[in-house]
Parts: sequence; structure tokens; C-alpha cells
Amino acid sequence: MHTLLPALRRALAFVVLLGCVSACSQAALAPAVNTDPRHGQKIDLPEPANPALPSLFLIGDSTVRNGRNDGQKKGAQGQWGWGNPIAAHFDPSRINVVNRAIGGLSSRTYLTGGHWERTLALIKRGDFVIIQFGHNDNGAINDATRARASIGGTGEQAEQIDNLLTGQRETVHTYGWYLRKYVADARAKGATPIIATLVPRKRWDAGGKVVRNLAEHAGWAREVAHREGLALIDLNEAVASKYDELGRDAVLKLFPQATPDEHTHTNLAGAELNARMVLAGLPAPLKAFLRLTEDARPVVDAATLPDETARDPTLPTLFLVGDSTVKGGGQNDVIGWGERIAPFFDARKLNVVNLAIGGRSSRTFFTEGRWNKALAKVKAGDFVLIQFGHNDGGRVGDPANKNRASAPGTGPETVEDRRPDGSAEQVHSFGWYMAMYVAQARAKGADVIVCSPVPHRDQWEKGRDFALVAQWDEQVARAGGAQFVDLTGLVSDGYRAAGTGTVNGFFADARTHTNDAGASFNAARVVEGLRKLEGDPFGAFLAR
Repeated sequence: MHTLLPALRRALAFVVLLGCVSACSQAALAPAVNTDPRHGQKIDLPEPANPALPSLFLIGDSTVRNGRNDGQKKGAQGQWGWGNPIAAHFDPSRINVVNRAIGGLSSRTYLTGGHWERTLALIKRGDFVIIQFGHNDNGAINDATRARASIGGTGEQAEQIDNLLTGQRETVHTYGWYLRKYVADARAKGATPIIATLVPRKRWDAGGKVVRNLAEHAGWAREVAHREGLALIDLNEAVASKYDELGRDAVLKLFPQATPDEHTHTNLAGAELNARMVLAGLPAPLKAFLRLTEDARPVVDAATLPDETARDPTLPTLFLVGDSTVKGGGQNDVIGWGERIAPFFDARKLNVVNLAIGGRSSRTFFTEGRWNKALAKVKAGDFVLIQFGHNDGGRVGDPANKNRASAPGTGPETVEDRRPDGSAEQVHSFGWYMAMYVAQARAKGADVIVCSPVPHRDQWEKGRDFALVAQWDEQVARAGGAQFVDLTGLVSDGYRAAGTGTVNGFFADARTHTNDAGASFNAARVVEGLRKLEGDPFGAFLAR
């Protein structure tokens, strides 16, 4: 019996130790704010915009939400997670998309850092949670720099450590244990958890195929989903198969071009591709919240509009190219700012010709042949002002978008839009179309001004509307020798000065189109931007 006492004492001590570790682990749950683990900076994570609606929560690492979700301010060629573009595919009047992933975290550190605790507090019955971890679950379990790895596998193995990074006692579990923890907690709140396998890296095997992760985290995530009876979005296989189909050269364009060694983080085009793979794998209850209704933005019948020409062909002409926010035509009281800008100019010195047409995007203004017709009117000494963006969003290939969405970004990559009749169109990026307009108009001897879109009625108070489009516009203008007017910012600033009550009276509909008063207000903001252009190109033409 005496020989058993030492073993008994050790066993009792171990039980006490486990209790202490558990208590210490709970006490070590994260600070009161979300922080970037690589830089220690506070990250403002979104919350449901309308708490009365169901929400789709996304948790994961930088492949879901990169940094501050702004592409490192590098536009479309920065690093983007798929959680950014996927939001545009859901109907915001029916569901919130809440991307609370944080770069640099693993399945373990998203929990021990307290980020899950704060996310879980927002989750309610009827919500959905997509869980994608794995990229940061390898490496050191305990070190003084990251200490983020989980134990490989899906079992109940655990390891007690004195965490060299946090200074706390911690019990480290398997990757599968952490996934099951998120699943159980979400279910306890009445939400539906969904497991996604990690997106593949930009790596190829000896046979030229993209390397899969089936033997590790992708396989373990599959196992957890199967055992728990969950919907599985097998991103690792779906994206890898798509990469194999596209080929190496096309895949390289889906990653930041400035950092060719980058193998994990996609650019915006790559994030959009990954988002489409997520959409394809969604369970039916979540697909019900996708934008499936016909796009309400009308496509104006061009046959109903007269062909505008210059009043005096001997004078320079300002040509306006854009959508219904530039030329509404008066139907349902919709007036675009381009229809109210002529009085700001001296008609004895400059023609104003408004070639904008409702329902067009940077893509369809070209594919319908409208740009070539406009370009034929341009001569040396003229001006061409271009504003697109309102109709360029959404998913390429979605019939509800009336085949007008352009691909995101400014790069050369294309997205195939295959129609039900079997025909296909290679759709270019928004910036590609805009850069073409700039180059061709300048080749005719015209000065070109690129304007970012006027803001929506329901967005100017909430923050920066058309942030990415404005970045792309400015990038294209600078690269192509054009000038840029941040019309989104100028109009938003003007709205703030005027006040909500006044601004609400500027619109002919709930969101996008201005009436006569709004068009006149926006036209004045356009002129304000033109007056600030380098070299004052319109100084001689503006009415005094």
C-alpha cells in the first residue's frame, strides 16, 4: 500500500494542476479589444448592421479577412480575404454578413485571445457561422513570438504549457477539438455552424497540380464536419481544382503582383474567386438569403433617347460618359447631375454633350458599342469626363445583374461570363475598361477626367461609399495621364453640410437616383472638383 502512495500523490497533484490550468486559461482570455497579433494594433470588427435580421458570421484568419479589410490601401492588388467580396452576394435587407476573422490567428488563438467570446456574444438563434482555420495552426505550440499552433489531429490529446508569449498557463488542444468547441458554442446559441476547409496555397506538386491539404487540416476539418453532421464547404479541394483548370499563369494573377513570393494571400480577384467557391458550397438554408431577385436598376432603352451632338462644332466640347446618375432622362423624376451642369459653363466657349445612359456599367457602355460612337465625336482640345461604378458591382455571370458587372480591380485578369445559350464573354476588370477609355480619348487629343461615383442615399452617413471604386479610379487616372475628381467625397461632404433632412429631399427613389434639386446640388460639386484640377483646364470656360 505504501508503494501506491507516491503514485496517488502524483495523480492528486495532477488533478489539482489541471484545475489550476483550466482556471488560469479562463482568466487569460483576451483583452477587451480585438488586436492584430502581428502588430498589436486595435482592429475594429463589424457587428450586425441590423440586429433584428439573421446574421452570417465569418471566423477565421487572414484568408477570410485580411488586416483591416482594406487591401493595405493598395487597391485590388493588395491582400484580400474572401469574406470581403462575398458580402455583395447576400441581400442586406434579409441578412447581415459579419466578417470577424482576424489575420494571424489559428483555431487555438482565436479562442484563447477572447475573440470568439466577443463574437459569440453577438450570435443569436437563427444565425449562421462559417468557420475556416488551418493556415496558422502549424508551427510552434510554445514560443515567445507566436505560440499559436494547435496539436495535429481531431482527438482529445492535450498539452499543458507555460505560454512564453502570454506568460500564462494554458492547455493546448487538437485542431479538431477547437473546431468542435466553436461548433458546440454556436449550436448552444441556436445558430447553424458550417465548416470550411482552408483555401489552398499557390503551390504546385511535381506533377503540376496544386498541392492539397487533405492529410492535415483540410482532412481534419472534413472529419469534424462529418462526425458533427455539419454542412462542409470544401474550399481546399474546390479552389485547388479551379486553379488546376485555370493553369499556372492565370493563378499567378490572382495573387499580389508586387510580391511574387506571396503564396497564401490573394489579391481582390483571387478573393472574389474564393468567394464564388464558398457560395457554390453553401447549404440550402443559407443560399435562400442570396441576391436572387432581378436587379431593380433599369436599363434605359437607347431608342427613346435623342443622339446629342455639339451645338457649335468649332468649339471645344465637354463630353459626359456614365450611367443614370449622370443622365436620368426625367422618367419617374430621375435627373442626373450631367443634365444640370451646362449652366455652369459659358456656352459661347464650350459645348456640353451628355452621352451617359441609364443602366450601363463600364463594361456594357463598351460592349454595346456606345464608347466607340462617343469616341468618334471626340477631337483634339475636347474634354471627356467619365463616371461609372453604380452598375459594375455584383457577381459576373449572375443573370439578375443583367450581364453588366465588371470584374473587380484594375488588373488584366478576366472572368468568363457564360450565357444560357452557350456563348461566353471574357469580362475584364473595372479598371481595365476605365483605362481603355482614358487611353483612347487621350489618343484623340482630349483631356480626360475620371470621377468616382456619386454616393448612395443610404451610405453617405455610414462611412465611405464606393471606397474601392474610388481607389481604382484614381489609380487608373494617375497611370493613364488623366485627372481624378473624388466626386464621392465631394458630394458626401456637401451632404453632411446640408444635413439629412435636406439630402433626403434630393432623391427620386429610396437609394440611388436624384431629382432636379439633387442633380443641381451634385452638378455644383462636380464643378467644385473641376475648379481644383491641376492646371485649371476649365478656368477659361466656366461662367463667371
